[in-house]
Amino acid sequence: MSQTADFHPELTAFTCIFCGYMAADTAGSLRLEYPANVKLVRLPCTGKTDIQYLLDAFDQGADGVYIVACSLGNCHHVRGNERGKARVEHAKKILENVGIEPERLEMFFVSGGMGATFAEIAREMTERISRLGPSPVKNGKKAPVEHTA
Repeated sequence: MSQTADFHPELTAFTCIFCGYMAADTAGSLRLEYPANVKLVRLPCTGKTDIQYLLDAFDQGADGVYIVACSLGNCHHVRGNERGKARVEHAKKILENVGIEPERLEMFFVSGGMGATFAEIAREMTERISRLGPSPVKNGKKAPVEHTA
């Protein structure tokens, strides 16, 4: 899809309550600007990121979805972010199979003090989704499913 002149992408960002959300809070404390189109959803850990949550976000109008987790090797729940990463990779395959660009879904790893990085991620995802255009499932328009024999 291509970008339209009046398209303003809606993004859903799932964050862990530790590093991911703390990075968002740090960005705010430092008065770092990032697009207001990002809606935050806090999870106890990104290991609790269920594939259904990701797909539901698209179904409920998100043009793009991303997850912000603790740095790999530094998860407060030991390996939760690794489980989350595996689920994101699986969800990307599902999106691709139903005709939705897997680039609409991404996962990032930060520490709590990385407010500038959090803001940059929000800008990067907004730009990426702006290039892709509106989600094919937005407003009830389902993506065409390719059938293979």
